[in-house]
Amino acid sequence: MTVNGCSESVRPSPPLAALLACLLATGCAHGPKPADPSSRVVLEGARVFDGESLSGPSTVVLEGAFIRAVGPRGSVPVPRGARVVDYTGKTLLPGLIVAHAHVGHTRGMEMGPEFYTRELIAQQLDRYQAYGVVAVNALGMNRPLFYTLRRELNGHTSGADLYGAGPGLGAPQGAPPPQMKIAEDQVARPRTAEEARARVRDMAERGVDMIKLWVDSLGGKQPKLSPAVYRAAIDEAHRNGLKAAAHIHDLEDAKALAEAGVDVIAHGVRDQRVDDAFIQTLKARGTWYIPTVQLDEANYIYAEHPAWMNEPFFRAAVEPELQRHFEDATWQRETLAGPEAAKARQAVALNQENLRLLHEAGVKVGFGTDSGALPHRIPGFAEHRELELMVQAGLTPAQALRVATRNSAELLGLKDRGRIAPDMVADLVVLDADPTEDIRHTQRIHTVWRRGVEVR
Repeated sequence: MTVNGCSESVRPSPPLAALLACLLATGCAHGPKPADPSSRVVLEGARVFDGESLSGPSTVVLEGAFIRAVGPRGSVPVPRGARVVDYTGKTLLPGLIVAHAHVGHTRGMEMGPEFYTRELIAQQLDRYQAYGVVAVNALGMNRPLFYTLRRELNGHTSGADLYGAGPGLGAPQGAPPPQMKIAEDQVARPRTAEEARARVRDMAERGVDMIKLWVDSLGGKQPKLSPAVYRAAIDEAHRNGLKAAAHIHDLEDAKALAEAGVDVIAHGVRDQRVDDAFIQTLKARGTWYIPTVQLDEANYIYAEHPAWMNEPFFRAAVEPELQRHFEDATWQRETLAGPEAAKARQAVALNQENLRLLHEAGVKVGFGTDSGALPHRIPGFAEHRELELMVQAGLTPAQALRVATRNSAELLGLKDRGRIAPDMVADLVVLDADPTEDIRHTQRIHTVWRRGVEVR
């Protein structure tokens, strides 16, 4: 069924539609007051995806910012004086957690360090929240302002929480490349092992959640971090109680980094099929793998203009300048005819095949999109598209949702997130349909709760 030419299955509910319209127009970088620690809210009747499986109709009791009780409907006492919200027929998800994204780097079709501002980043975090993303790990390319924002923007009900890796480490004259328009303070470029250790110590002292490494020659066009440098950085990260995450493209680099002790492979392997030796190394070491399938799809999919680009859920995430770009017939034609589109399609297919193999083998898979790194990697929407692509790769909807909630909370060390259970933070997404039947139902967002407060 369609409504105004749009699929009803992904039409935002009125509260969310109003918020998305506000975000698109002004940013709406504000939110409601935090929950009173003594306030009690009862969410009655929804089915609950607890990070593992979907329950029958349930009762969920919130007290202040936390979940206090969860059980089958009628089995959990309703506290006296509590506000009761009837969610019969709806589904509750834990808030989504994206372990690889970027902030403050793009606006519309533009990129540059001038966009790394408090105002723009707050707007982007609000947009993530409107799309059900409650925590964002900004994995590199962060300016010094990041350290302040990380301290000041977390723990509230306005916008997704911000975590991240500070600037990260790349090779001199290497990735990230100049065309990404980054300032010198957005990537450290150590030449020696001792320089790498010093930069890692500096980031650790200022306050980061992990260390980012770029180990990618970009098809042989750029130098990449040497093993001596990245091994020193990984070791120093571990000495400071931090994980190390690596941007890679090729299997050879991913293998070497895993053997060097890196904790997170932050992109999918896209040059060849992964082999058993790599799989066993990841399993033995407990290394996380974040495929970021949507990254390559974004290089061509918008030129194809699939039907979902006409739906409000997508259009509300796209700034007007970017929307006009997508509608340009010349750009569409040239993009689809160019060699990069064919290359990107091959990368998506190989990435999905490798994801399937690794997931079936029991490798720990995290959730990431690289959203915000380039204009076509659209914050908020990219996360829902990534879920679709993971299901296309062979994961069940429930498995993909676990990756985006429980797994990514574990990857980031967020022990009170990613599940709907007692003593977890009350970060919830309320859906009008069951996403375990159709993963696109994550787009039917009724409302979002953050720390026990329904956000608008």
